[in-house]
Amino acid sequence: MQIGNYILKNNVILAPMAGITDSPFRRLCKEMGAGMTVSEMVSSNSLLWGSSKTLRRACHDGTDSAHWVQILGADPKLLAKAAKHNVDNGAEIIDINMGCPAKKVCNTMAGSALLKDESLVANILEAVTKAVEVPVTLKIRTGWDKEHRNGLQIAKIAEQVGIQALSIHGRTRACKFTGEAEYDTIANIKAHSNIPIIANGDVDSPEKAKYVLDYTNADAVMVGRAAFGRPWLFREIVHYLETGKKLPSPTILEIRDTLLQHLESLYKFYGEYTGIRMARKHLSWYSKGQRDGAVFRNIINRVDNSIEQVSLTKDFFARLLNVGEDT
Repeated sequence: MQIGNYILKNNVILAPMAGITDSPFRRLCKEMGAGMTVSEMVSSNSLLWGSSKTLRRACHDGTDSAHWVQILGADPKLLAKAAKHNVDNGAEIIDINMGCPAKKVCNTMAGSALLKDESLVANILEAVTKAVEVPVTLKIRTGWDKEHRNGLQIAKIAEQVGIQALSIHGRTRACKFTGEAEYDTIANIKAHSNIPIIANGDVDSPEKAKYVLDYTNADAVMVGRAAFGRPWLFREIVHYLETGKKLPSPTILEIRDTLLQHLESLYKFYGEYTGIRMARKHLSWYSKGQRDGAVFRNIINRVDNSIEQVSLTKDFFARLLNVGEDT
């Protein structure tokens, strides 16, 4: 798959997710097989451009062939300025968020709320594509609600103004993350589009990735929440798509080593105080489904220094390894 002049290593992409797809997580997923990753969304509000949080979100992890930054907003002029600002600071692909269903985002008429106003969508896309010379992509949902699935109309607008790839989550804004994703709308958009289409929503296994690609004829799949605590999912999907065979699940030892690597990168990227707190959700995800995982999470979430966080994590996995040897 190609976006502008950039050729992806494969067609399995890490979705942009606020508070999750920071530089450490993007780097890890890329090492585990993701063909491309996208930064967390960056607000178009110019007052936030200089904040440490915004700078961290737009930070290039150094692993991708192209630095792909997602921007969020509802004002065409501000989004155009945000796109140019990010390009001036190293972004090589700009993605526009029209898919986020979060209430605090939609209340500002940004994210998936924009799907209600097709003329505003056109104005935004035209303003951004004219403001920068790098490829501009778009992420949407299938529509506002099940009675108003206007994804195809949005896709036509996007293609007309020069958007170079379109990611589509198979739910409406009203669905949020409930129920199951539907892929008929994505398949219909793909059948009527001449730009790359990326299918998103409930891609949680190698078999599901193949099913979605086959069903929609999309050019790529985008993996989101299923990668929480499972960054190796990318290599599993890529291997299955290439060979039709499943890789063995990671061992407890590999899970431990991957998690410890992730923790160290979080401490280095955020510093001690924030790194510990950012690590807590990842520790919860990695330990999900493991023996005594709930007890571990209850303890680890009370820890406020990195040395103890790492020590308790090692102890937890040592017990898991001993249980494995005993059985």
